[in-house]
Order: sequence, then C-alpha cells, then structure tokens
Amino acid sequence: MKDRPLIEVAPHRDVVCLLPTTTVQDACARMRGCGTSAALVTDEEGHLLGIFTGRDAICRVMAEARDAATTPIGEVMTAMVESLGPRDRAIDALHLMHDGGFRHVPVVENGRVRSLVLRSDFRAIERARIEYEEEIFEDLR
Repeated sequence: MKDRPLIEVAPHRDVVCLLPTTTVQDACARMRGCGTSAALVTDEEGHLLGIFTGRDAICRVMAEARDAATTPIGEVMTAMVESLGPRDRAIDALHLMHDGGFRHVPVVENGRVRSLVLRSDFRAIERARIEYEEEIFEDLR
C-alpha cells in the first residue's frame, strides 16, 4: 500500500487543462460537462501554471462579486500548486493533501501535466493510515 506509485491511483483520468485566459464561466461549464471539480491551468505547451477549482469559483469570484463571464481563471486560480511525479508514492500525495488542506494533486512528468489525483481516489485503508498517523502525532505533542 505505502509504496504504490501515484500514477496507479488515477492512471487514465482525462484532465481538464485550460489556458489562463479562459473565463470562469467557460471553465465552470467545461468542468461541469466533464464531471470534475477542478481544472488545471497550463500554458500552450502543457506546463502547469495553477489549478482552478469550484472553491475558487465561489470564494474568489462569487464572494467578490466578480463577473464570471469576463474574469479569466488566471486571475483567480491557485498559482502555487504542489505537484508530484507519476512514480512518487501515493501515500505522499495523500500526506500532501492532508497537510495542505486541499483535495487535488497534479501529477507532472517532464514539466507537463500527466494526471490529476483526487482525495477520493485513495483507498479507505490509505485514508485511515493518515488519520492514525495524525492521532499518533497529536499524542506525542
């Protein structure tokens, strides 16, 4: 379990990749059409620039009364995205999500997006391990 490569978690997922000039409205429509909660923001060559999620749409667009039809996702995306490689351990991605408080980790290889892993992709045993480790660290404090 702990040595499972990250690419095994979601090896064939179609990832929504959008340019930073895409409007929030278009991004949300594309995400809805694909049944995903996030889009990766990339340049023309597929290099990761950021991530745009449903949370971004609510917290950075709706809550700030911005116009979704004219606001580019490049202005409201999360730019400092942590990513891992396809051969990194799956448990490391789950640790990253847990510690960072987010639900998506892009998988990048040779500078280009390869996949996107969601917290829900992980097995219950892996999520239980994180909770167990957290309990141990809390007891040590």
